[in-house]
Amino acid sequence: MTADLSQIVKAYDVRGVVPDQWDESMAELFGAAFAQVTSADAIVVGHDMRPSSPGLSRAFARGAAARGVDVTEIGLCSTDQLYYASGALNLPGAMFTASHNPARYNGIKMCRAGAAPVGQDTGLGEIRALVEGWLESGAPEDAADAGTLTRRETLTDYAAHLRGLVDLTAIRPLKVVVDAGNGMGGHTVPTVFEGLPLDLVPMYFELDGTFPNHEANPLDPANIVDLQERVRAEGADLGIAFDGDADRCFVVDENGAPVSPSAITALVASRELARHGGKGTVIHNLITSWSVPEVVKESGGTPVRTRVGHSFIKEEMAKTGAIFGGEHSAHYYFKDFWNADTGMLAALHVLAALGGQQGTLSALVQQYDRYAGSGEINSTVDDQTARLAAIKTAYEGRDGVTLDELDGLTVTAADWWFNVRASNTEPLLRLNVEARDEATMAKVRDEALAIIRG
Repeated sequence: MTADLSQIVKAYDVRGVVPDQWDESMAELFGAAFAQVTSADAIVVGHDMRPSSPGLSRAFARGAAARGVDVTEIGLCSTDQLYYASGALNLPGAMFTASHNPARYNGIKMCRAGAAPVGQDTGLGEIRALVEGWLESGAPEDAADAGTLTRRETLTDYAAHLRGLVDLTAIRPLKVVVDAGNGMGGHTVPTVFEGLPLDLVPMYFELDGTFPNHEANPLDPANIVDLQERVRAEGADLGIAFDGDADRCFVVDENGAPVSPSAITALVASRELARHGGKGTVIHNLITSWSVPEVVKESGGTPVRTRVGHSFIKEEMAKTGAIFGGEHSAHYYFKDFWNADTGMLAALHVLAALGGQQGTLSALVQQYDRYAGSGEINSTVDDQTARLAAIKTAYEGRDGVTLDELDGLTVTAADWWFNVRASNTEPLLRLNVEARDEATMAKVRDEALAIIRG
């Protein structure tokens, strides 16, 4: 293994191809480094269904135990189940998953006690430096007293905790299709949904880290086609899709039409504000719909706009004491879940909202989906900085137009806005456009794309 970890240690996690870029011997070093950086007496470790996950997870546990740390292994789990364990047990945690990446990838999402995130500036840089040093000069010395490895079941308690955060008593019978994408939703959904008045139609619940049916990334429209068709064929009330590690959830209505994550953010925000007496701060990133801050204000709350990315959302939630946060990528964060993201809790809110009244989901979400959006459009460019500068030049000084650079470039007018951001990992610019009507959105989108693509 190379001592240069720049290719696998990302801003928020470790991720790479197994065994080409990292393997169990390196996972053991990451476990030792995690133990040292967190200074913990005990940690909790879990893993997804990928073929390489059990071995990597156990190696990490061995590395931490060799440093004198007691390790609780919770085995197969979703990422938010690991966050639950970290929060409930008040222990630092490590989750072995590569989310929706192809089968040959694996990774580690790490957190401090109480599910507090570990990113580049909050410990991941130090962990990387330690592992690189050990790869160059030999492994660290073991502690005099090795820690213990203990197995623990957490799925039942995780499900009970989530169900205690949503009033599910008034749900009418609903038919729901769930596409787990052969990911961890197939493990968690049966326990979380057990006993609810749901006619559950499971799709791809078999745990299979080779993803034989489709990529476990519902953000790509191609990966929810099966769900959409099944919802229509079954005459279901809604469909839910989870990504590979089941920390994100996507929703389609009774017609199979996708419900935008912004509409889900607004719906859940209104419910969480009602739970908290109509008061509280709600975080949303800058490319969620105008609907989100509008609904938050209408519901008595205070919206706060942030950069894209879970570390920024969690940081702002901690700073403001926010009760909820949502992103366009279908990550949903809850104060009552240690500020961590859980798609499962968002799904329970949708079920409670729909099941608590007699109308359809499409009718319910109309009040939360008020504008025409482009979705995220990626363009490959030679020079991201030059293209962003060209857009800034084109719109600067226009009457009634404001620019801000909180994250990329956001251009706002009375009837529309758009944001352009550079990808951190690819030579791409990402464009999101929203307007008060479809025609205006298309006009603004095409004008921006013409500049981006030169």
